[in-house]
Amino acid sequence: MSAILQELLRASEKAACIARACRQEDALFQLLIEEKKEGEKNKKFLTDFKTLADVLVQEVIKHDIGKKFPGLENQIAGEESNEFTNELGEKITVKVCATEEETAKLLQKVLDNNEAASKALARVVHQDVSLTDPALSAISVDIPWSNIAVWVDPIDSTYQYIKGSSDTEPNKGIYTKGLQCVTVLIGVYLIDTGLPIMGVVNQPFATKDPKTLRWKGQHYWGLSYMNSNICSLQFTANGESHSTPNVNSLQQGGKGKDFYSAVTSSAEAKNILSSLSAICGENLHFAAGAGYKCLCVVQGLVDFYVFSEDTTFKWDSCAPHAILRSLGGGILDLSECLKMLRHQNVLTEKPHLLYNSEVEGATGADRWSNKGGLVAYRSEEHLKSFMYNFLKNLPHQK
Repeated sequence: MSAILQELLRASEKAACIARACRQEDALFQLLIEEKKEGEKNKKFLTDFKTLADVLVQEVIKHDIGKKFPGLENQIAGEESNEFTNELGEKITVKVCATEEETAKLLQKVLDNNEAASKALARVVHQDVSLTDPALSAISVDIPWSNIAVWVDPIDSTYQYIKGSSDTEPNKGIYTKGLQCVTVLIGVYLIDTGLPIMGVVNQPFATKDPKTLRWKGQHYWGLSYMNSNICSLQFTANGESHSTPNVNSLQQGGKGKDFYSAVTSSAEAKNILSSLSAICGENLHFAAGAGYKCLCVVQGLVDFYVFSEDTTFKWDSCAPHAILRSLGGGILDLSECLKMLRHQNVLTEKPHLLYNSEVEGATGADRWSNKGGLVAYRSEEHLKSFMYNFLKNLPHQK
C-alpha cells in the first residue's frame, strides 16, 4: 500500500508543477479560464470558474495512477468535467495522450491554436516528477484495491488561484487569502464503509523565493487503516520518527474560551460566528479554501475548522480527513454533532463524514456536498469540550 501512497504523492507534485507552470505568464493564464455551467456552480460564489489547469491536473492524476496501477483510474472521481468548449464552439474532451506531441495538439484546440502555450503545457504534463519520502518505507499495510476509491480536487480555492495574490501577510501563520491558500487534494476512501484511509495535501505556492520569485511547494500525507496511523508530520526530513506534540495552547491544559482557536469562512452564518467569537475571541481566524482551512488544523495552527454551510464537497475534505484521522482527529458532520448534543448532552459517537454515498434528492455538484457542514479537529479530547461550549453559545438554540 505504500506504493499507492507514494504514487499519490508523486502525482500531487506533478499537479503542483502544472499549477505553477500555468501561472508563469499572465497572458497565457487568461486563456485558461472558462466559466462553469449552471449545474457545476458552487452557489457560494456569484461567479465560479474552472480552469484548464484544474482539468489538466485531474486528468494527469487519473492517467499517472492508472498507468502505475491499471484499473484504479476508474475509481478516481473529482470536481471537474474534462470537457472544454473553445471560441469556435468545438467541444473538446481534455485527456493525457500517449505522447507529448499528441497532448500538445489536443491542447492547441482548447487554446485556440496557441502553439507555444500548448507545447509548454504538454511538456509539463509528460515530464517525470520525482518526489519520494523515506518515511513511506515504514508502511506495510494490505488494503484490497477492489475496496478503495479516490476523490480529487485538482486545484482547491480556484478563485485565489485565478486572482494570484502573493503579498498577503499571515496572522499567526495563517493566510486569509492568496496563492498560499491553494491546495491539491487527493483522498482515498473505503468503498464499503465510506471512511477515508489515505490522503495527500500539496500546497504548490507555500513559499516564494525573494530572489528568483519562484514558488516552492510543500506536501503532507497520512494513512489511517485499522490499527495503522502514520503521518508525514511524525517524521523529520530524513525520515526519522519523532513525536508530534500539538502546538496549540489548548494542549497545555486550559479549557476556557481563551484557549480555543478556530478557522472558518468569512461567509459563515452570523449565529455561528457569534458562538465562535465567544469561544475563541482573537483566536478566531478567517481563510480561503476548504482544503487550506483543513490544512491549518493538520498543521496545528488552529484547534478546529468549523463551517455550517453545505458548500464544501467530498473532494474538499477526503484528503485532509484521512490525515487528521492518522493524527487522532477527524472531520465530523456538524449538524449531526449539534443534534446529538441537544438530545443527549454528550457526543456518544463520532459522525464522521463519509465519502461513498450521494446526498439524496440533490443534483449536479450538490450530490456530493457535505450537507450538514463540518467540524475538523486534531484532538478528540478537546472536541467534546469545544462542541459543548459551541452549542451553549449558539444564539436562538432550542
